[in-house]
Amino acid sequence: MIDTLNPTSATVSAASPAQVIAQCCIAARRASHSLKRMDDTAKAHALRSAAAALREDAGTILEANARDCAAGEARGLSSAMLDRLRLDAGRLEAMAASVEAVAALRDPVGEEIDRRTAPAGMVLRRVRVPIGVIGIIYESRPNVTVDAAALCVRSGNAVILRGGSEAQLSNRALHASLARGLAAAGMDADAVQLVPTQDRDAVGAMLTAAGGTDLIIPRGGKSLVARVQADARVPVLAHLDGICHSFVHAAADPAMAEAIVVNAKLRRTGICGAMETLLIDRDYPHAQALLAALVDSGCELRGDEMVMELEPRAVSATAEDWDTEYLDAIASACFVDGLDDALDHIARHSSGHTDVIITDDANAAARFQAEVDSAIVMVNASSQFADGGEFGLGAEIGIATGRLHARGPVALEGLTTYKWLVDGEGHVRA
Repeated sequence: MIDTLNPTSATVSAASPAQVIAQCCIAARRASHSLKRMDDTAKAHALRSAAAALREDAGTILEANARDCAAGEARGLSSAMLDRLRLDAGRLEAMAASVEAVAALRDPVGEEIDRRTAPAGMVLRRVRVPIGVIGIIYESRPNVTVDAAALCVRSGNAVILRGGSEAQLSNRALHASLARGLAAAGMDADAVQLVPTQDRDAVGAMLTAAGGTDLIIPRGGKSLVARVQADARVPVLAHLDGICHSFVHAAADPAMAEAIVVNAKLRRTGICGAMETLLIDRDYPHAQALLAALVDSGCELRGDEMVMELEPRAVSATAEDWDTEYLDAIASACFVDGLDDALDHIARHSSGHTDVIITDDANAAARFQAEVDSAIVMVNASSQFADGGEFGLGAEIGIATGRLHARGPVALEGLTTYKWLVDGEGHVRA
């Protein structure tokens, strides 16, 4: 197998990206078969061993990350991108803890979804099984390396990781620790592989490796997701941008509205669950204070005429602003004529990720949840909670915004499919 810990090795240098990916796929398929022979206890033990290795190697990992961050600053990465990239002792400990949390989750593999008896008398069961080999292509976020590895291993899948060049040193260090911990617990280390080259052609090879991988999951900006969806010859589980709305209804409690809106936008601006657009009911009586709270907290507002009239520090929004994921301390804001107008705006501009209503009107809340067609629809809560860990899933591969297979935070169950088990007693069909 290719030495994934040394991407400058002669083996990698002599191989084309297509050959590199082909070898990764062969090793991953072999590892996926070995995972089928590992029971729940063995997989959980391997993940706890991986978490311990992350803690033991903290110094090496943080040193590698510091080098990535320095290179990113020199390249002019945005503050949001640098925030996604940067690790510290607290974030690294949270990553190790998340691996342990995944290890403690119920194993979905083998779960009986339903059971029935066929008209002919055979017993039919549907049970969860791993998807097989999963390829994950992502940008700038080293935590994806750890979350993806943990979730795939726990659900019995082998995974091939292809991280972005911004985090290449961090990803290599994290992968080395994970592989060491998994192998120490008796797992085939090829169950978690990191593509050992940053050659962009390797991405194309992953997308066209039909039979090599069973599912591709992209995590990144619009251009990455668009390329994956256009070029892939294997199924894709898409994670699109997070154009998340917060709608302050006329019946919203003002203290609650202010707290939720400021948190939704500014707690962490670089995550996909951050609010990008604020909608305010024209009949909401405390709009001026709400807008001032956002600006006073460091947010740039791009608004309609009424927003600028109430908040002189706001600037005029363009048509593009309503369809922009800022990932920064910027928000678009406008007034709407009640719930119907808010629903219409969200239908036209939401990316289907997370949308929120803030209201004390139970009927308005129920209608909002029924009619907004997003993966996550919240009432009186910050969109920053759009996270697999906060949903009790341990971690997540991403927030799926499509309508098929998995939707919302994709964790263990989203990384399984099912098969039918049929038990007969000599049945033959007439």
